[in-house]
Amino acid sequence: MTSSGRRRGRRRSGGAGAAAPVATPSPQVPSPFAHPAEAEFARILDFYGIQWQYEPRSFPLRWEGGQIVEAFTPDFYLPEFNLYVELTTLRGGLNTEKNRKVRLLRQMYPEVRVKLLKKRDVFRLLAKYGYGPLGPDDMPEVDRVLISPGRLQQRVAELAAEIERDYAGQPLVLVGVLRGVICFMADLMRLLHLHADIDFLAISSYGAGDEKGVRIVKDLEEDVRGRHVLLVEDIVDTGMTLNRVLDHLEEKGPASLRVCALLDKRARRLIDVPLHYVGFEIPDEFVVGYGLDFRQRYRNLPFIAVVKHEHLP
Repeated sequence: MTSSGRRRGRRRSGGAGAAAPVATPSPQVPSPFAHPAEAEFARILDFYGIQWQYEPRSFPLRWEGGQIVEAFTPDFYLPEFNLYVELTTLRGGLNTEKNRKVRLLRQMYPEVRVKLLKKRDVFRLLAKYGYGPLGPDDMPEVDRVLISPGRLQQRVAELAAEIERDYAGQPLVLVGVLRGVICFMADLMRLLHLHADIDFLAISSYGAGDEKGVRIVKDLEEDVRGRHVLLVEDIVDTGMTLNRVLDHLEEKGPASLRVCALLDKRARRLIDVPLHYVGFEIPDEFVVGYGLDFRQRYRNLPFIAVVKHEHLP
């Protein structure tokens, strides 16, 4: 089972024909874990939205008389990475024994990917898979990861393929609205195998309530009259800002004008605006990462994350 379902109890290798006993966790360690390090690792995986299975498989390592007398059960399996993880906070002979079993498992089951990790290695592993070097405790305002780096990059590649197909043989102008769009636009343009110029708008809001409006504080430098324009947005919620930007661009006389939005927060929509390409529809949450900020923080996170409600104004 994954972290959202029933988890299997901790198993230990027994003697010939013996049933594997289940260890009883101490009162300080949440079930089904037998050690605080396992519970902490599961908490980190849940924060990042990484699916995991707890002790899903035992690997026989030694037989006598046709009976299994030694086996090894890694602590976790991460399906997304096809990786088994064994945690260790032990020292001396016990740690040596774990290393011996991991080496033996690799020799006997070369198709199985397994890592023996100490606490300091956990974030190195996550950084290797694109999650960045920070852990949950380094991001106190962040509640959880909503869209992982892998899902982001996969969807951006799919959007680029759609855009490339629709604009085949036609030069394009990509227009971004500063500053939240920078990561998305940079990744998107690198994946487009067609001629594409780029330019940026900068806007600011003024007024309040029904009198609130949008001011263009940096206009385009490119002349887009008679050219195909794709407006690239990081997130669309009420649609009011996007509607104002589209009106401004339409006045410049482009041959066509379409919108590519990474995130669509449709639950907050007040104005019906056209979105031709959409990365993800998201719930009504304040999100950060991949260019989006909270009080100018977290733009550099490689994923989209949700800000804790208690930190919002």
